Amino acid sequence: MRKSLCVTAVLAFLPVAAMADAPQQRQGSPDEQKACVKDVNRHCHALMNEGDLVVLACLQQHRAAISAACNKVLTDHGQ
Repeated sequence: MRKSLCVTAVLAFLPVAAMADAPQQRQGSPDEQKACVKDVNRHCHALMNEGDLVVLACLQQHRAAISAACNKVLTDHGQ
């Protein structure tokens, strides 16, 4: 449960990070969450309690190693 909450939080933040002045915030779809949960657990598990920006930065730092599906989620959200 904790793992999916972290991924949900990261994906909910993605549109805000892409457009800091945007008035709305969207949550990642269940498919987007599923696409990144393994990558967050594999590459960023130790940082999951550090906050959404830290986990997002971790995924970006591991861009070459994350799954194509998670990479697409990041790209689709301007990351």
